[in-house]
Amino acid sequence: MVLLTAELTESQFQRICGLVYNTSGINLKKGKEALVRARLMKRLRALGSRNVCEYLNLIESDSGAGELDSLIDAMTTNKTGFFREIEHFHYLRDTILPGLNGQRLRFWSAACSSGEEPYSLAMLLRENLLNIADRDVLILATDISRQMLEKARRGVYSQQAILSEAAKKYRKYFTKLRNDDDHHCQVVQEVRDLVRLAWLNLLERWPMKGPFNVIFCRNAMIYFDRPTRQRLIDRFWELIAPGGYLFVGHSEGLSGLKHRFEYVKPAIYRK
Repeated sequence: MVLLTAELTESQFQRICGLVYNTSGINLKKGKEALVRARLMKRLRALGSRNVCEYLNLIESDSGAGELDSLIDAMTTNKTGFFREIEHFHYLRDTILPGLNGQRLRFWSAACSSGEEPYSLAMLLRENLLNIADRDVLILATDISRQMLEKARRGVYSQQAILSEAAKKYRKYFTKLRNDDDHHCQVVQEVRDLVRLAWLNLLERWPMKGPFNVIFCRNAMIYFDRPTRQRLIDRFWELIAPGGYLFVGHSEGLSGLKHRFEYVKPAIYRK
């Protein structure tokens, strides 16, 4: 049995913060030591590492690239839900969709976590976008967490996750799993077919060329520092079609950043 030493020194905390920031842009601020330590200990136990020093030696070695991905997974906060911040979906349904008359429509969920956001979008499009079966419609859903992407690919969620008032009218897009005593259900195939899931680090090169009619990047930029947010906003501008929209989280906004977007409503911007 490996004896685990749970100490996390200040210098080790700074090294972990540096690795996470340089790889993902996530800024683990001062005061987060307890959270970092708790999540780090789970990785140490999973690997059988005896202490943080041994773990850091592994992750900074030539053979530690794969574990760096796991570290980012461990440090990523993945709070999400179906039709979260429902006002955004109402605006999309009532104001944006009626004006989207093109044959080719592209949407991007830029920090999709475990899939609730892009699947919510897909359900809303199925319900409200005219002639969707005859149009070229696709939702790109990306995230840096491979673990969350795998959950999104399965499209399986607890029934409790779809009991919100906002999700009530869309329950027909879930099917209960057979022989499942834990009460899980799966997003139906016709909804999953609208979503293309892919791993993406927002700090690195983006292979897609756009343009996108709508980009959702909600509740992700709160983990980035100001220079990183500025670079992302500039890059989003380049990929959004003229007249297209950017949705950010209600706790984010673009105040303090230089941008060319037109403010529409709280956390909604137009190119």
